Amino acid sequence: MLDALGIDAPERIGGIVVRQPDGGTSAFQTVARAADLDRRITLVVEAAGGAAVREHGAAVLQSGRDLAIVSTASLADDELLRSLRAAAREHGRALYALSGAIGALDVLGALRAGGLSHVRYIGRKPPRAWLGTPAAKRIDLSNLENSVAFFEGRAREAVTQFPQNANVAATVALAGLGFDRTIVKLVAAPGLERNVHRIEAGGPAGEMTFEVEARSAPSNPRTSLLAAHSIVNFLETGSGALRLDVERPSVVR
Repeated sequence: MLDALGIDAPERIGGIVVRQPDGGTSAFQTVARAADLDRRITLVVEAAGGAAVREHGAAVLQSGRDLAIVSTASLADDELLRSLRAAAREHGRALYALSGAIGALDVLGALRAGGLSHVRYIGRKPPRAWLGTPAAKRIDLSNLENSVAFFEGRAREAVTQFPQNANVAATVALAGLGFDRTIVKLVAAPGLERNVHRIEAGGPAGEMTFEVEARSAPSNPRTSLLAAHSIVNFLETGSGALRLDVERPSVVR
């Protein structure tokens, strides 16, 4: 992940929360608890999966630090999201959902302000990206000749069944109509070399269609390189994220 982020200097990172600290052999401070991070650190970026959000999220905010989440699929857990928002507000910190591999969240927010009526997210990935997921039990991923949609339903169902492939769907839901009113379609597409994310939405204020073709991470075909670069963009500019601790989630620009 550090290589993908282009981070080559220890001073760029104040510390890392890990399951097993290395006892000082790393170039970075490694600790087991967010509370043990250097007090000068004011922002923690999660890039370790939903389990890390559940284990460390509230503790990060309670320790007086802002939290930016990459694994937004974890936030389909309403109780978790409520607890994180409460911790952020109680301790005067910010809670962010990073944009990851999708864009146009500001337009989606504007449509919502005008009375958003429908949101549909379509995720198309090469068959190898769906290996090890429930898709492998529904279709023969190794012998597909044509694109196959193996899931269509509400975002909450999508992120529950495909948590490692549904962060974009979750972010779209958070920015728009929520997990129960956002429709998700997931497709395995043979011959496709990139992960394709598409938003279709509209309401009284207008209609929008947005699509991005993202290169997958070399070490993980389920993840787009844009997800890593969205972290860099946020760290460098403070933009490209949804602020979730406010009354109405809004894009930070």
